[in-house]
Order: sequence, then structure tokens, then C-alpha cells
Amino acid sequence: MNYIFKFPDIGEGLDEGTIIEWLVKKGQKVKSGDLLVTMETDKVVAEIPSPKTGTIKALFGKQGEIVKVGDALVEIEIEGISGAEAMEEAQKSEFSAVEEEGAGVVGTLEVAGNNAVLPSGKEGLENSLAEINKISERKILATPVARALAKDLGIDINLIKGTGPAGRVMKEDIYSFSTKKTSIPQLAEHKIISEQNLTEIEPLSQIRKTIAKNMLLSKQKAPHMTVFDEVEIGELEIIRTRYKAKFAEKGVKLTYLAFVVKAVAQALKMYKSLNSEMDSENNQMLYKKYYNIGIAVDTERGLTVPVIRNADKLSIFEIADSLQIISEKARYGKLTMDDMKDGTFTITSYGSIGGKFAVPIINYPQAGILGVGRVAKQPVVKNDALTVGLVMPISITVDHRIVDGGEVTRFLNTILEFLSEPVALMMN
Repeated sequence: MNYIFKFPDIGEGLDEGTIIEWLVKKGQKVKSGDLLVTMETDKVVAEIPSPKTGTIKALFGKQGEIVKVGDALVEIEIEGISGAEAMEEAQKSEFSAVEEEGAGVVGTLEVAGNNAVLPSGKEGLENSLAEINKISERKILATPVARALAKDLGIDINLIKGTGPAGRVMKEDIYSFSTKKTSIPQLAEHKIISEQNLTEIEPLSQIRKTIAKNMLLSKQKAPHMTVFDEVEIGELEIIRTRYKAKFAEKGVKLTYLAFVVKAVAQALKMYKSLNSEMDSENNQMLYKKYYNIGIAVDTERGLTVPVIRNADKLSIFEIADSLQIISEKARYGKLTMDDMKDGTFTITSYGSIGGKFAVPIINYPQAGILGVGRVAKQPVVKNDALTVGLVMPISITVDHRIVDGGEVTRFLNTILEFLSEPVALMMN
């Protein structure tokens, strides 16, 4: 008997996903637990396993298509089941039997931002100029190395058909294309046409739509208040310099951010309103007695906020190790739902890219977010004398419904004290 496996609700309020790559094909035998498809949701890229053992009869949807939760993904033929037994099995599995001829394609074709995969049948430069123009309007999968190489060689990466997984463009594809470039007469004409087109249209990716929705929700729901300050971290730098080689021997990079996470976690235990959220519907406050610190990570796909759990109980080494792990998972699209949920406070380190101060937007419904600017040497006054100090700019934005000005200032002062005197942080 044939069963339809529907796109499951994988939690966190997700209602749709984009097909990134099919991992099976029609006629292939699969076992329960075998991976069927890679889906991009608005928070993570997830691989969906088969719930049953059988043979793939049909795949519903193409690469790049959006599928709603509850819509058909795969039709599986399960052997040895018929009649009343089949109906009972269908009810248990929440599948429904259909005929393959009646199965339709789910969703509409949409280019999914940086994760788009070109449809089959487009041979790039072997097609007419019109086809090349269509391809150039799409963003394709490519490794960061390949993108940089294409930029250095002056090559439009959208013209290249990738040979990597899911059509990803690799650096070898760039080199191969470069050797053929001079023998293709259409390129010069295509470049002129592209320069005349001053507007590039690209559909929003799942993650970009979610970022836009969450940012708007935060600004609408929470009245933001931001406080700025600076802290001299000369003593912290001495400690970091002393231990970073030992951490490196164990494969862990010791950054300033590890100390900031520790300082924030300890300060949150002293100021419970900063580790809370407001439940307006029930007219109550929720004060959380666990300290899960979200870390804003900038990736090619967009901003993600994985979480370091129970940061107050972790050593500096454990925090540094966790930072490294979640950052790598975020950049390679390997974050899971567990990596993203239950954060109680967020830190964003915009200074790692550049910038002294910023006004961070709250990760609603959390009560606050701390921003860390670029650390730099600058003149400071110590013991009534002017000297050179290492200064870290700090900004903190809070939900002013929850946190008053005096409390956020005391909370920030506690963090600054921990960073200026890291021995107190270790002893706390």
C-alpha cells in the first residue's frame, strides 16, 4: 500500500520550508530513519528522515520550492500491508493512500536566496543570451572560497554550473570556467546588458523573512532604551595572553567574548529583571532561574542566534569551546532546533566586524541585549595620569517596560567591573 509522508511540524512555530536537496530518488528503497530531503526553515537547515521502510514512489516538490507544514513530501510504497491492516496502519502513521497519477507538485517555484539551486536543463553558456540573463538573476550555492576567487578573476559566479553537492559552485568550477572564458563570444555582450540593469530582484530567503518579522515584532512590542559605556580591559588582556596558547593547544580559541559571556551570566544572577520576560496576556512576569546566553552570529545565510546553555556554570574554557562550536555550526548551516531555543539574554559582538557603538535590537521577548564594540588602544586616565589603555565599548538595550534606567545601569556597571577586574569574575 502507498502512503503519503507529509512535511512534519518540527517545532518552534515553523509553518513552511524550502527544499534544498533531495537525498533520495524515485524507485529507491529506504529504511525507517533514512534521510529523505534537506529542508531550509526560517531558523535552521534540517534533514528529514523517513518514518517508514519501503520504496519511493513519488517526490512532491523540486529543489527551491516552498512546502507548507502538512503538505505531501514523499509517497512511500510499503510492502506486505493491505486491507484493514493497511487502514489501521494509515491511521497510526497519519498517512493517507493516494494513486501516483493523482499526486500533484506542492508549492510554487521560488529562488531561496543564497540557498537557491538552479533548475535542471539550464546549461549556462551553451544556451542563448536570453537564457544566460535568466540564470544571472538567480543567486546560487557557492563556497566562500569560490565566491572570493570569482570576484578576484572578475567572473560572474551566477553563470557557472556547480559540480558540488546540491549544485554548489566549487573553486575548481571557477578555474574551469576561467579557462573557457575567452572562447565564449556572448560574454562581452552579456556584460553590457547586465550593467544597464540597475536593479537586481531576489526573493526573500526563509531566514531573511524571519529576521524581518522578528525585528519588526521587537520594535513594536518592546520600548527600547539603550545605555553606552566603555571599560579598560588591560588586566583581562594580560590573562588572555597568558592562557590563549594553552587553550590553542587544546584546539580552542580564547577571545574577549568568552569573558563577556561569563560576566553577563554572573551579573544576570544578581539582577533578575534582565533575565525575564513579560507575559502581557496574563499580566505577569516570568523570572528565569537558568542562564542561557544567545550569541548573534553573522553568516552568509543571515543572522542566527544559537544558545550557550547554563553559562553561569561553565568555566571560561568551556565557554570559549562552546562559542567555537556554535559559531562553526552556524556558518556551515548545521544548527539544530535545540541549539536555537530557550535563550534568556543575547550578546552581539559587532566589534568583531567593525564599529565602536551600536544600538542592538532586543531578541524579543527577552528583556535585554548586550552589544560589544571594537576593542582598541586609546588614551585613558589611571591614577590621575594619562596613559594608553585597551578599551572595549559596550552598549546595552533593554525593554523599558521591564527594566528601569537605574537597574540597567547597575547591571552594566557590574559587567564592567567583572571585565576590568577579571580576578573578581573568576572568584564569583
